[in-house]
Amino acid sequence: MYKTPLTPAELTYACSRIKHVALDMDGTIYLGSRLFPWTIPFLEQLHSLGITYSFLTNNPTRSTGDYVAKLKALGIDASPEEIYTTAVAAIDYIKIHHRNARRLFVMGTPSMIAEFEEAGFEMTADDPADRPDLLVVAFDMTLTYSRLCRAAWWASQGIPYIATNPDRVCPTDREVILVDCGSMTECIYHATGRRPDIVIGKPNPDMLRCIMEKRGLQPDEVAMCGDRIYTDVATARNAGALGVLVLSGETSLETALSNDPIPPVIADTVATFGDLLADSRNDYGMNA
Repeated sequence: MYKTPLTPAELTYACSRIKHVALDMDGTIYLGSRLFPWTIPFLEQLHSLGITYSFLTNNPTRSTGDYVAKLKALGIDASPEEIYTTAVAAIDYIKIHHRNARRLFVMGTPSMIAEFEEAGFEMTADDPADRPDLLVVAFDMTLTYSRLCRAAWWASQGIPYIATNPDRVCPTDREVILVDCGSMTECIYHATGRRPDIVIGKPNPDMLRCIMEKRGLQPDEVAMCGDRIYTDVATARNAGALGVLVLSGETSLETALSNDPIPPVIADTVATFGDLLADSRNDYGMNA
């Protein structure tokens, strides 16, 4: 099942242009620790169509190596070059825009902190005397109250402050709500009156633009596929790419159809989008 505000001709043409699919992970190709049964056939279908893909996630709790290992355990062989997390994007951003920043207070998981340390940054302690050059707030499943209070303190002191992603909750197959980075930054805002200077992850289009630049692609040759309108589809719109919303995660069909604007493609799963890509090749030819 799929829905679209596009005409049949517009949809077919847009799909025929796609050479690369950027895939959100949790809620799109798996949910928590459960791989969707249609994911591997979909990836195989992309390969057969000559369409490359990468994995783009707002979840910074795992390092690139951790994600390679997780995907491997789920049956997906992915290279580090095919995975772009908001932790990696945040590191890139700091190195470009805050070249003198070396000492960071990072509210994040040990895996994420290790990735920052491997990139050459030093972590500051939960100590008012250990002033950082920059504050980084991320989705932190190891969060303690003391470190949340310290992050709020540094935000109140006016040092540069970035967040890795705006997600309010993280998709899960467990009976619990996983409070994500967007909710944590709102907590800091209510305590201090300050929001992050920049939110690195989706819907910021820079992550998707980086993929385009590395692969030599035009915006209309890329599709961003994910389960959230306010991150995944918004990223595509901001980057000029094709936004594909799947209903296997956070968003319901009712919510999608009531959104303004309606996502260009609403599909029940990535498998449905794969069929649209295949059908478009039949109409326009593999080299369209």
